[in-house]
Amino acid sequence: MLQQIKDSGNSPEKGGNKPSDSSSSASSSSSSPAKSYSSSSTKNILSSDVEIKGKLRFSNELVVDGRIEGEVNSEGDLTVGENAQIVGDIKTRNVVVFGRVQGNITVTDRCELKQNAQLHGDVMAGRLAIEEGATFMGSSTVGTPAKGGIKSGGSK
Repeated sequence: MLQQIKDSGNSPEKGGNKPSDSSSSASSSSSSPAKSYSSSSTKNILSSDVEIKGKLRFSNELVVDGRIEGEVNSEGDLTVGENAQIVGDIKTRNVVVFGRVQGNITVTDRCELKQNAQLHGDVMAGRLAIEEGATFMGSSTVGTPAKGGIKSGGSK
């Protein structure tokens, strides 16, 4: 099941920020539904009964709690849920792993391995956080490569 949810921080039902149009609720309900869903505030969710074989691409944010066998690519953020199992390489901006990954992870910003996470593969990340109890079998390359090569402090 693929679900798309909206962060509820700005929803009118919860008293979120809305322009001072308190004249009538009918005028707000006649607005286009597309305006109420901002692409920056939606999450895509693959629930635990979903299995995918092949390449997966997405924008913004994805939470996976099912099984993926194949490559995952995005410029967005990926959360690998507790029930999730990914067999294949992951290339995203950020990834948070609660479940199991068998493959290499390449992220431009941050990779987090939570307490019960299992990663069998290599990590390349700008930042890496591994909680106590996580299993990580592989190698890691952390940090951004220096521009212009390595400078030595040789003798004068």
